[in-house]
Amino acid sequence: MHYRLANLLGAASLAVTDLVLAGATGTGRVSASGAAALVVLSHAPGLGVTELGRRVGLTQSAAARMVDGLQTSGLVRRRSGGGRAVQVLLTLEGEEAARAMLAARDAPLAGVLDVLDGAEREALTGLLAKLLARLYEEIGDSDVICRLCDRGCCTSGGVCPVGQAERDAGRA
Repeated sequence: MHYRLANLLGAASLAVTDLVLAGATGTGRVSASGAAALVVLSHAPGLGVTELGRRVGLTQSAAARMVDGLQTSGLVRRRSGGGRAVQVLLTLEGEEAARAMLAARDAPLAGVLDVLDGAEREALTGLLAKLLARLYEEIGDSDVICRLCDRGCCTSGGVCPVGQAERDAGRA
């Protein structure tokens, strides 16, 4: 077993998570699930409450309460989707908040990566792609893994490793 490596990965993962969440939640003044919901809706507008909850890791009832809070804050609105279906959409303020959260998330991460030179960054990119593909095998849900991702950034000039793992598994 690679105890030291696993320990270092765990510590780095938690520190990076703390940086990402602090940037996203502080800028949007929302919870971690609220921040994820805004980012998800910026890429997939019109999701239902249940599906939105699934993508951010909440039960339907918790997702409904989260959407209520986001609606009260003026960040989302509900729209009838036909029948009993209700779609959740970002307001203009919600769209701005999602963009600001992604930018706030990116700044500290870029600062962390500044310690690496170009070759190290390239090597880390390949290693992270491999780890993310493995994590997809474990978690099995690209929407959950990528809930706070800037999807355009990940697919510009490359292939998203999580999306590729999903296609390879025949789930896309």
